[in-house]
Amino acid sequence: MNYLSVENISKSFGARTLFEDLSFGINKDQKIAFVAKNGSGKTTILNILMGEDFPDTGQVVTRKDIRIEFLSQEPNLQDELTIEESIFASDNEVLKIIEQYEKALENPDDTEAYQIAFEKMEAHNAWDFETQYKQILFKLKLEDLKAKVKSLSGGQRKRLALAMILINRPDLLILDEPTNHLDLEMIEWLENYFAKENITLFMVTHDRFFLERVCNEIIELDNGKIYQYKGNYSYYLEKKEERIAAENASIDKAQNLFVKELSWMRRQPKARTTKSKSRIDDFYVIKEKAHSRRTEHQVELEINMERMGSKIIELHKLNKTFKDKIILKDFSYNFTKGERIGIIGKNGTGKSTFLNILTQTIEPDAGKVVRGETIKVGYYTQGGIYVKPDQKVIDVIKEFGEQIPLAKGRSISAGQLLERFLFDRKKQHDFVEKLSGGELKRLYLCTVLIQNPNFLILDEPTNDLDIVTLNVLEAFLLDYPGCLVVVSHDRYFMDKIVDTLFVFRGQGVVENFPGNYSDFRAYEDSVEPVKDDQPKEKVNWKESQVKNGLSFQEQKDLQKTEREIKRLEEQKVIIERLFSEGKVTDDKISEKAEELRVVLVQLEELEERWFELSAKMEE
Repeated sequence: MNYLSVENISKSFGARTLFEDLSFGINKDQKIAFVAKNGSGKTTILNILMGEDFPDTGQVVTRKDIRIEFLSQEPNLQDELTIEESIFASDNEVLKIIEQYEKALENPDDTEAYQIAFEKMEAHNAWDFETQYKQILFKLKLEDLKAKVKSLSGGQRKRLALAMILINRPDLLILDEPTNHLDLEMIEWLENYFAKENITLFMVTHDRFFLERVCNEIIELDNGKIYQYKGNYSYYLEKKEERIAAENASIDKAQNLFVKELSWMRRQPKARTTKSKSRIDDFYVIKEKAHSRRTEHQVELEINMERMGSKIIELHKLNKTFKDKIILKDFSYNFTKGERIGIIGKNGTGKSTFLNILTQTIEPDAGKVVRGETIKVGYYTQGGIYVKPDQKVIDVIKEFGEQIPLAKGRSISAGQLLERFLFDRKKQHDFVEKLSGGELKRLYLCTVLIQNPNFLILDEPTNDLDIVTLNVLEAFLLDYPGCLVVVSHDRYFMDKIVDTLFVFRGQGVVENFPGNYSDFRAYEDSVEPVKDDQPKEKVNWKESQVKNGLSFQEQKDLQKTEREIKRLEEQKVIIERLFSEGKVTDDKISEKAEELRVVLVQLEELEERWFELSAKMEE
């Protein structure tokens, strides 16, 4: 059953065309992810689907009598209502009955009103519905039902809007980044909820675990065209790669034919026969195909990292409390070169506070932070970039200099650097306030990296970034030689780039876990279940030696060794390919040969260390 059809819609803003002649449909029980690069019009399309914006051409046809709910990035809520009043402000009949019953409970003396409300609850089987909606509020940490909307944080408002949509159970849910502002526990609950419920979804999300486990179809807007994939994220990646390879092969064939036909065109006399006119028409079709090669612009990240000395950052017996909430309690840690630490924990456990103490933005109540003299911190905060009135994109970068230093003594202009971050010459002269959310994040990331930090702190760096930019950012961070500390709810991202976790449990408890997020989840799931009224017994990884015979530090060493081996093997393949394809010029042969020798020596040393640790693990 078709719920909604998009028919040949187009949208432009001034001289800029976002998209044109797009068509696709949404059918009952489909769980569709809509994927596109930042700035290509994802949010605009969602607004058009909801009738909050209108296409320049084309139309959206919606089936009669279906209920559609939309979760936007900025929910429109009534500030003066409480959470409970916001829930009951819907036109859902069962909710009205539950509201009537709740009010009857508040007036036990009015037995007649209670009896009527009770009978309606029975008639509409509202008991189960009441249990379900209270569970949704509990899972989304919205337990204070009397709290006013105006007192809620941005994250709480987004969670309330999500709860209202889930409780109303519409026929079609349209969601814009539903996992933003949710902690990992909430994301995993929502993931399971969507996976098991018969719900029709159309969503924009960058959460690739979510795409993998929830969606059964992906629609991609790429270079102005719509492509549909019947499968999850893994299937999409595989089929997209095949599609691009086939497109490029077809273009290569057209280019060869174009050269031949161009020669024929140049030899033609002015008088043309009907037959030659047909061939001329074909020539222009071939020409268009030959010049349609994909422009796969990718973000190019490169920095001239400051030299790092032996002392990095030392944390000595840190304590921090806000009112009755303990954030840190006697926390100590000494960072070492090349560490890659992820920070996870429920919202409100103090993750961002810890980062602010680490960067000395705020002071601990007790203890101290000692930073090495050579350490230069780059801090990417959730607050994002400060936008000055009437400031253009190029002006933001020029504040750091007309010329930006790169590695090995090279430099590039501010404009060239912006091109590496996918801001073309025209976009560089746009006003910053006109950028999309993802473009703002990309510009902010640029301003952090061009300061050449050797200790990089990223607080929710993946929010609003498109999947293409995320993949490039991950590749950069895998090769980043400095220290890295990341707070993120993006499990896919965390799995790829960190090898140690700080797990914030709340009330000052911070556990040091050797592994990435999937390792942590496997460990958590392996803990024996206990009764609801008894806490789980947590194992201290430093003391336990785990089951594999490796100490805590050796497990970290093994993770780091495996990551370095993978990086060096990739570097080795690249250099060898340059030699085999004859792409090394005579003046660079000695330099590249020495580079290859160093890589091979390092690989041999790391492989010896890996065998040593692996043998110990099997003892």
